[in-house]
Order: sequence, then structure tokens, then C-alpha cells
Amino acid sequence: MTARENPWSVPVVVAQIPDTGLHREFEASAVARQALADTGGLREVLSADASFDLTPMRQGRVHVIGRVRARIGQACVVTLDPIENEIDEAIDLIFAPPEQIPALADLVDETAETDAEIPDPPEPIMAGMIDLGRVATDALFLGIDPYPRKPGAVFEPPAAPADPEDHPFAALKVLRGDTDSGDSKKPKG
Repeated sequence: MTARENPWSVPVVVAQIPDTGLHREFEASAVARQALADTGGLREVLSADASFDLTPMRQGRVHVIGRVRARIGQACVVTLDPIENEIDEAIDLIFAPPEQIPALADLVDETAETDAEIPDPPEPIMAGMIDLGRVATDALFLGIDPYPRKPGAVFEPPAAPADPEDHPFAALKVLRGDTDSGDSKKPKG
């Protein structure tokens, strides 16, 4: 996986997580913030940090809870002015060895058929590692407002022309020689 696909990587080896759990806090470097901005189509990422608690579970699974916080620069969809937005996303995921994923996904499907709250299927532990940076990146991208708006900005659609002939293509119609009589469209015969 390239840095462009995974701009913020913080791998944790599952075998090295103590039985009592592991707490990790980390902040994106300037290079990682620039890569996040490029990948996410943002003007800039001013700050990004994450805090996670990893708790080992039975059968090699790991419970990951935490938060991702970021301050991002975007452009207002109405005025195109630069604006900044805060992101604060909670994380609550289960990671499991890849061979357990199909069986656990079936359990999720069975739960979906009842009225119980549907849990998320587990994420795979890849090559014995969990990339907390990837988890943080995904949460950050999911927290981005796709239509950021500057406070007080209101979209006002352009007024429709009063004259039906007063539109952007009226000049082209004249150049083509179209007239209201429709003579140019009549077949010659």
C-alpha cells in the first residue's frame, strides 16, 4: 500500500499487545497531514491526532476504542471562501484474524434479521498487525462535511430570464440561422 492510499500509518503488532491492553496516542506529522489533505481532497489538514485503547479478546481478536480529532481547511460550497472545520469522531471496532471474518460476518447477518442492534462486522488483522493510523484516517475522512458552508452563507439561484429567448444559447441560435418560423428545419422537397 502506498503512502497516497494510506497517508497516516501507525502499525501495532497484535502479538505485542499486553493482556492488560495498550493505550496509544499519536499526532500526524506535517508530511502525513499534507498527504491526508491530498488524499481527502482538502485544502489543508491543520492538525490531526488520535487516542486509542486496544484490549485483547479471546481467539486473537482485539477491541479498539478511541477518538480521532482534526482541524481541516476546506472551501465553502456557496462562496468558495476558505473555512476551517473541526472533526471529532469516536471509534469502536473489533479486529479479528482474517480466517474468522466470514463466520463473524454470518453472525452479524443473523443479528440483522432480528430487532437487536446490529453490530459492525469485524475488521481483519492484516499480517499480524492493526494499523491505527489507517483506522484514524478512515474515521477522519468519514467525518468530513462534504458540503461545508461558511456561517451565514446562503445560496441564491440565478433568476430565470424573463424572455425565453434571453438565455446563453440564444446567440448560438442566431449564428445557426434558426428563426421562429422554423423554415430552416423544414425538409426541402
